[in-house]
Amino acid sequence: MTASDLRALHHGRTPGDPLVLPGPWDAASARVLADAGFPALATPSAGIAASLGHEDGATPAAAMFAAVARIARAVPVPVSADIEAGYGLAPKELVERLLDAGAVGCNLEDSVDGVLMDPQRQADRLAEVRAVAGERLFVNARIDTYVHGVPEGTDQEAETVRRALLYAAAGADCVYPILAPPEALPRLAAAVPVPLNALALPDGPGPRRLGELGAARITFGPGLQHRAMAALRRIADELRAD
Repeated sequence: MTASDLRALHHGRTPGDPLVLPGPWDAASARVLADAGFPALATPSAGIAASLGHEDGATPAAAMFAAVARIARAVPVPVSADIEAGYGLAPKELVERLLDAGAVGCNLEDSVDGVLMDPQRQADRLAEVRAVAGERLFVNARIDTYVHGVPEGTDQEAETVRRALLYAAAGADCVYPILAPPEALPRLAAAVPVPLNALALPDGPGPRRLGELGAARITFGPGLQHRAMAALRRIADELRAD
């Protein structure tokens, strides 16, 4: 499967029918999700980190790319990889390692160590990634304005839109204002010319409703891995009580 296949899945969506991309954390979970009929998968860096025994954000680059490769080899559907802020790799090496791992898409976030990057600097980096990758990667530009906040006196939604427009102009295929409030999604979707990715949370609107609000793509972060571990804990408790 190619980036073109993944790209096509994002377009022509009708409201209420977004592309739902569950997040596998290893090859076994990837096979379950692909067998369930999902047309593509999006790995969560936090879920992979937990599966490898690391804290979120502390997975070595080599371990993350190796995990992505195991997932991509295990399934016949396109896989997009969450590679955090890119591990300090130059665009050429970053693209090569993604393609070598079998990924056809990636998430790149615009914060490092909890601090928002300058948006023009991030846009320039995205443009370099696009120039190296050509059409071989679907680039999802994560925007962390709702994760880390914005400087005092700055309108959060306006800053999110500003970053989204810069990233789209730089060649991003999709923008991902993670943790944007559901009520902001219609305005954000209307303001940007590329598909909008929304995060589905256990206590928030479901994928269909997020699609109705303007999201073309729905991801879950490490949410599915957390639910799987909670289910395993219940099984463990039952075994101990038996």
